[in-house]
Amino acid sequence: MPIPQPLPRTLDAWLKQLDGSPLPVPAENLLKVQRMLADSRRSLREIADSMGDSPAIALSVLREANRSGQGQNEPLESLESALTRLGLKRTEELLKRQSALPEAQIPRGLRQMQLISEHAAQQASGLFAGRLARLWQEIHWGSLLFFAPIWALLSARPELFDAWEQRVLLKGEPASKVEQELLGVPLLRICLALAERWRLPEWIVSGYRLLLNDRRLLVKALHIARDNEHPIHQRQMLDDDPALRRWLTQPANCILLANGLTLSAHFAWNDSHNLRWQRLTGLYLQLPVDEVQQQVHRNAVQHAQQQPPQDLWHPAVSLIWPWHARHLRATPAAAPVPKPNPWREACAQLLAQPSPFGNVVQLTTCMRDAIQACGMQRVLLLIADRNHSRLLAQQHAGLDKSAGALSLDPQQSQVLKRLLKEPGQLRLSPANIAQFSALLPGALKSLFPGEHLLIRSLASNGRVALIAFADQGGAALDDASVQAFAKTAQCIERALGNFASRGRQADRRPQP
Repeated sequence: MPIPQPLPRTLDAWLKQLDGSPLPVPAENLLKVQRMLADSRRSLREIADSMGDSPAIALSVLREANRSGQGQNEPLESLESALTRLGLKRTEELLKRQSALPEAQIPRGLRQMQLISEHAAQQASGLFAGRLARLWQEIHWGSLLFFAPIWALLSARPELFDAWEQRVLLKGEPASKVEQELLGVPLLRICLALAERWRLPEWIVSGYRLLLNDRRLLVKALHIARDNEHPIHQRQMLDDDPALRRWLTQPANCILLANGLTLSAHFAWNDSHNLRWQRLTGLYLQLPVDEVQQQVHRNAVQHAQQQPPQDLWHPAVSLIWPWHARHLRATPAAAPVPKPNPWREACAQLLAQPSPFGNVVQLTTCMRDAIQACGMQRVLLLIADRNHSRLLAQQHAGLDKSAGALSLDPQQSQVLKRLLKEPGQLRLSPANIAQFSALLPGALKSLFPGEHLLIRSLASNGRVALIAFADQGGAALDDASVQAFAKTAQCIERALGNFASRGRQADRRPQP
């Protein structure tokens, strides 16, 4: 599996990654356009319209045409003009270089953003093309391609769309904060830089420049647009600000309005952002907000009816829902992964049946780990020989290396003799250390200096097999750890029984 590369953090790094990044094209759409190009009966208008059904193809053709004319020609505004400049042969060669994929393999975030762009083109046509008929191509292609820089971003980093939906739309985090954290630079700066580098239509470039560098005009227009119920007062306020009135009437604003309406509708029709764009559109068209809403809703339904069944969201669907319903839901937080509990894991291994241990070393290693995990810092396990005449160190932790070579004669210690006789536990503390210290071998006392110590003999089938020594570094033993030590000892004794019966269990297995 490839290791995900870190996101770029500077504008130059983003441009380097996105400028040359190919946009995937649905294989079916690419084949359809190639057939149109090969059909000599088709007009440029028909070919351009077929390309409009695949925004990635439209962008590639217009971008290539404007790049080929750089330095000697003005950027083209429509796809028909781009086809004329490139010629059909060069267009065919360009399409052969496209990255064609089955639609299901194209990132969903990219497809969703392109659907928003197609919806914006429908809104622009329904709201403005009739009033500005001679500019319909500029309106259509400018609206469709306005978010093209974001297509490139989502093609390279499709996970950013879900992050934007969750953090900006659902959680209401400031877009500038989210962009800075995710991208390192404002999204509008990336969009403007790509639009200029690709020589996209001037209306697109001017829209990004307005949003990035001259928002005061937009803010002033939005302030006037709020007074939608008093159109006469609105006209008076515009008359008092000729610069604002001249800017507001520019045809280039059509594509900004259409994309603002559509992008905000992706979340909800009655969201405050969508209402602002509706009011601003009403101010531009000199229409009441309710009439603008009717037209926008009608355009959305018409566009949705043209779409094939797919896994993308179209805001027209929510028009039949309760007004405050939302299609977006917060992504459920991943269930916290429980932290491993070494003590429980070691005890579970000790209690497993049949015994998972292949030899005594494996078994006693797990015993030592379980005792340490229950809160003990220093541990020593002495295993008894068959005649209880010798105690040999089997495992230790937190002690000097010399503990590994320890060998004791239990007959030299009344405490050890008593513990070997039957299973039992002795807890040393300042209250009894004077009584028992003299009864312990000096080698043991040197390994466990202090006045607090737990000693427990552990039996298998009623016969003591080993003795465990444990403490908390010489500090006073806390009750919780002492209780856990007792439970661990019970698990160890069951593990000793399971281990001892392995051979008998194997003998009882049915023979083939």
